[in-house]
Amino acid sequence: MDYRIDAITPRELLPGFHGRMVHGEQMSLAFWDVEAGAEVPEHHHPHEQIMHVLEGEFEFTVNGVTRVYQPGELAVIPSNAPHGGKALTACRLMDVFSPAREEYR
Repeated sequence: MDYRIDAITPRELLPGFHGRMVHGEQMSLAFWDVEAGAEVPEHHHPHEQIMHVLEGEFEFTVNGVTRVYQPGELAVIPSNAPHGGKALTACRLMDVFSPAREEYR
């Protein structure tokens, strides 16, 4: 199946996080438009995750280590690692999850 990101209706899954989701059998992609100041509280999940900052600045903590990520930078989040973050500016992010995030379907 083929997709156009701008044709996918965004859903606000957390306050200030507007996501467009694409799912395969074993992975999910989440394209986020994030409002400045929006936060994702620390959490963990069994999915391996890679976060890619496309635009803006995103403060992100993985396993207790905090840094500010800028466009072109990625964070690899191992399965069950505690992580959370905050948009310092309006951001565009892309997350890849494996296995697929069934709760995002």
